[in-house]
Amino acid sequence: MSQPSSPDTEDRGYRSKVAAIEPYGVDHIPDVERHGTARSQFSIWFAAGMNFPIMVLGFSAVSFGLSLTSAVTAIVLGSLIGAAVMGILSQMGARLGVPQQIQSRGPLGFFGNFVPVAYINVFAGIGWAAVTIILGAQALHELAPGIPFWLSALALVSIQLVVAVFGYNMIHFLQKILSFVLFFGFVLITVVSVTNSDAVGFDANPDAPFYIGGTGGWITFAGFFMSFLIAWWPFASDYSRYLPDDDGTAKRAGAYTLAGNFITLTWLGIAGALLGGSAVSGEEPIGALARLTGSWAPVALIVVLLSSFSQNFLNVYGGAISVQTLRIPVSRRTAVIAICVVAYAISLWAGEGFEAKFKNFLFLGAYLIAPFGAALLLDYFVGGRKDKSRIGELYDDTLVLNWGFAAWIAGVVASVPFWNLSFYQGWVTVHHPEWGDLTYVVGFAVAAVVYMLTYMLPGVRRRPKGQPTGRVDTVADVASTPVTSGGERR
Repeated sequence: MSQPSSPDTEDRGYRSKVAAIEPYGVDHIPDVERHGTARSQFSIWFAAGMNFPIMVLGFSAVSFGLSLTSAVTAIVLGSLIGAAVMGILSQMGARLGVPQQIQSRGPLGFFGNFVPVAYINVFAGIGWAAVTIILGAQALHELAPGIPFWLSALALVSIQLVVAVFGYNMIHFLQKILSFVLFFGFVLITVVSVTNSDAVGFDANPDAPFYIGGTGGWITFAGFFMSFLIAWWPFASDYSRYLPDDDGTAKRAGAYTLAGNFITLTWLGIAGALLGGSAVSGEEPIGALARLTGSWAPVALIVVLLSSFSQNFLNVYGGAISVQTLRIPVSRRTAVIAICVVAYAISLWAGEGFEAKFKNFLFLGAYLIAPFGAALLLDYFVGGRKDKSRIGELYDDTLVLNWGFAAWIAGVVASVPFWNLSFYQGWVTVHHPEWGDLTYVVGFAVAAVVYMLTYMLPGVRRRPKGQPTGRVDTVADVASTPVTSGGERR
């Protein structure tokens, strides 16, 4: 049976208990359960960002023919934009006390929200979990070649499953520990690998395999780092929604979230760019890391192995919330198990040629999330969603579709000509590669414009059971409608 999810959730005595299984699913967190400090947002995102996939993205600077200076400025700007939005979304979680994907019911409608949640959030959670399992298992296999990849991946996913079942407090507790451990580990990796690198200070190279001009390459490369954080946009509030509900805490939570994400992406992105300059043609990232760290390779690989946990705790937990947002009648524990099983299966398929598959997955998800983010942000700041008296509307299933759904669709459709994937390239990408990848900008901007033109229009509603002629227009009406055994209001 799924956990209840209503705007007037009862007190279940969870508080700050680390060893207790989290009793809340996609519920609104009541004031009595609010706990923690804003600083927790720094440790949870700093630990999640201390992850080797970011260095993998940095590898691409050389293949685009960028100079080191261009690569660094692209990394800094792309990371800053993505991290700034993450900070705002984290602040929203602290104020509203509900998961990010429940918040998106406001602009998209209760059922309109299902489409982006089904693809973007469920599949993103599973896909990102698989990506991180692959890197962790590759690191473990490199350390102990006698352990087959499938067994390494199975061991990692089993640990991640247990932690995600325990939930919010356990994740925060372990992320705080991992933030310290991974900080020192990645300092070692950065210093040793850069010291052993023979390509520090590389120049622009028009003969690089993916060179599309200095400007286009810069825009595309900056998009890599922005897209890494765009993939987290639908989950940012999930890890701040238990914080005390006051303006100061919310603002500090946003600032700490921004800092944790920005520092890790810029640091590891630049280190990855330097490593990419020294990579041997055709070399896998884990192999390059082992070679460049020399005698320190076992320590470096252990760090990468540990970093797979720091990110996958969040991937699996966020994916489970996505499943419950879809009203699939399962508990969070069952959803966690299902996500881990599917992610494990995908990791076995995607292990070979990992880097290319990783980039396709990353970009396609980000292309669809960017317009979703526009609708979510504008609904909060322009559409009045920050009014906490309207939280009940997020659990009102009579609002089938809202106009934010049209904004999301319009943003996605308008961005298709700009898509740049290995299996599909849009018209603009084919005919004007020198413009770089502008998909995120176009999708976000078009969705924002459509939202602003339509947000005051009434959404599509269905007649609620037991109310033959009326509409559910107010929070009071929502609170008066029956609650099913699964907790969602009918």
